[in-house]
Amino acid sequence: MTVNVQEINRQVRDLRAGLGPLYDEMEKVIVGQRVMLDRLLAGLLTGGHILLEGVPGLAKTLAVRTLAQGLRLNFSRIQFTPDLLPADVIGTQIYNPRTGEFTIKKGPIFANLVLADEVNRAPAKVQSALLEAMQEKQVTIGDQSYRLEQPFLVMATQNPIEQEGTYPLPEAQVDRFMMKVLVDYPEFAEEVTVVQRSLGEEVRVDRVLGAEQLEQYQRLAAGVYVDRQVQEYAVALATATRRPAQYGLAELGPFVAFGASPRGPINLVHAARALALLRGRTYALPQDVQTIARDVLRHRIVLTYEGLAEGATPDRILDLVLRAVPAPRIDLGRVEEAPAVLARPAAGAVVPANTGRSAA
Repeated sequence: MTVNVQEINRQVRDLRAGLGPLYDEMEKVIVGQRVMLDRLLAGLLTGGHILLEGVPGLAKTLAVRTLAQGLRLNFSRIQFTPDLLPADVIGTQIYNPRTGEFTIKKGPIFANLVLADEVNRAPAKVQSALLEAMQEKQVTIGDQSYRLEQPFLVMATQNPIEQEGTYPLPEAQVDRFMMKVLVDYPEFAEEVTVVQRSLGEEVRVDRVLGAEQLEQYQRLAAGVYVDRQVQEYAVALATATRRPAQYGLAELGPFVAFGASPRGPINLVHAARALALLRGRTYALPQDVQTIARDVLRHRIVLTYEGLAEGATPDRILDLVLRAVPAPRIDLGRVEEAPAVLARPAAGAVVPANTGRSAA
C-alpha cells in the first residue's frame, strides 16, 4: 500500500493548526501556565486522566473549566468533600412506590469531561467508585454496570499544603492518572497581567472544538510513529526507578520503595505521541519522552521513610535518572518516512490501550 507522506504531513499541520483557536480561547482567561495547558491538551488527545497539584489560587480549577468551555462536550464539576457519598458521584437507584420499580438517576460522572475538584478530600468509598470509572470507563449502580459516554476524561485537582480534612489518594488510583502536573506560581509580568484582567469585565470563551473533531485528533495522536528505540528508552527510564543500581545509581536504592509501574512507560509513550503532535510532528523523539517524563512518572515513585527523612523527592530522583539513562540517537531521515504508520500499523508500533482502536 503506497502512502503519500507529504499528504499525511499536510494533514498533521492542518489539524495542528486547528488547535490554535482552542489555545487562543484558553489564553483569554489563563495567563502563562503554557506547560499546564500543553499537558491538559495532551491528556485530551490521548484520553489520559490528569491530576493537577498546586497551592490555592494558581488557576487549576479555572484552567479545566476554561478548557471545558472551549469544547462542545458535556462537562460536570464535582466538589469533593469529606461527607461525599459514592451515590453523589455515580448516581443511585430510586424506588417508585406506585409502580414498585427502581429507576436509575445518573450522577455527574456521566459526562465527557469531569472536573474532580480537591479530589483528595473524598473518603475511600468515593475514591473506589471513581477508580472504576477511570479505569473501566463504566460505573456500577446496584447490580447493573453502565458504560460512560466517550470521550471520557477526569481532570482532578488537589492542594498539597492543607492536610486537615484530606485523605491520601490510594496508590492504585494515583497510578490511573496519566500525568501529575505540578502547577507553580506565575512569573512577575504574568501575575501583573492577571491582576489587570481581574479589574476588567469577565471574558467569554467560545466553543471551538466538538466531539467529532476531537475524535479526529485522537485518531491522529494514536497514529504518531514511535520508533522501537524510543519505546525502549521509555522502558529504561521506568526500569531505572525500580532498579537504579543497573544504571549506576546505587545510592538511590535506600530511598525508593517502589518504582514506576508498567503503566509508566505505556503512558510515557502515549504522552510523547501527543506532545509530538502538538509540536507538529508525525513521529515521537527521545526529547518528547524527556520533556514529559517527570509529569508521567513522578506520582508512580514511592519513597521509603529514609528517603523522606533525607529530603528526597520523586522529581530529584527523576533528574538523576534522566541524566544516567542515555537517550538513543534517532535517524531522522528514517523516522520522517515513518508516517505510513498512520495508514497501516508497522511492526512494533505502539497502539494506545485506552482507546481500543488500532492506528489504522
